[in-house]
Amino acid sequence: MAKRLAGKVAVITGAARGIGAATARLFAQEDASVVLADMLEEQGKAVAAEIKKAGGKAEFVHCDVTKSNDVRNAISSAVRLYGKLDVLFNNAGIIGVTADLANYPEEDFDRVLSVNLKGYFLGLKHAIPELLKSGGGSIINTASILGMVGSPFAAAYAAAKGGVIALTRVAALECAGQAIRVNAIAPGAVDTPMLQGQIIAMPQAEQALMQMAPLGRFAKPEEVASLVLFLASDESSFITGAIYPIDGGWTCR
Repeated sequence: MAKRLAGKVAVITGAARGIGAATARLFAQEDASVVLADMLEEQGKAVAAEIKKAGGKAEFVHCDVTKSNDVRNAISSAVRLYGKLDVLFNNAGIIGVTADLANYPEEDFDRVLSVNLKGYFLGLKHAIPELLKSGGGSIINTASILGMVGSPFAAAYAAAKGGVIALTRVAALECAGQAIRVNAIAPGAVDTPMLQGQIIAMPQAEQALMQMAPLGRFAKPEEVASLVLFLASDESSFITGAIYPIDGGWTCR
């Protein structure tokens, strides 16, 4: 049986841990050649080494997604190493501080938007020309349910993820006639190091977050990766501009 990403080349930002690492492993299992782009060099290299040990194709590239040259280098590295680009998974992100609007630090607001929104713009900017050379492809952006529903004390994160949703729709329309599909996933609470960091800071938040999802638990990174795989594969060939909540029913309420 043919692998679902056989012959495809993918770049994944924020690939050193969490959803990005789980997706890199799954893509490689489905026969994609993967470039893992992240600032966490030790962890990113470890994931790439793990994939190669299992027989997959993967390389790590240091990348700060707020820097245009770094993002360009991640994309060009995929082309240099594997000959082309077929898939971009814009996934790097940070949470930012927890504070009300009147007391939200301006520098933190700028930093969150720079990583979580500008970084995605840069991914699109540099990936689209290479996807065109390949005859098309798929871009998947990691948004969030906080870009779809209100959530107090998360102004920068929610604003950035709402921006990712809007950016996804704009890109989908611009690229529709060029065989490039652009979609977004909108996770709820996912059991990642980023979420665990929040829980350590606010232990009372764990039970409250679980209760927000009717399924009553956090998602596993591998469950989110399965959705990204579908959107990266040819199985989703007539899907573009879509926003996919993967939140255990959170946004049904």
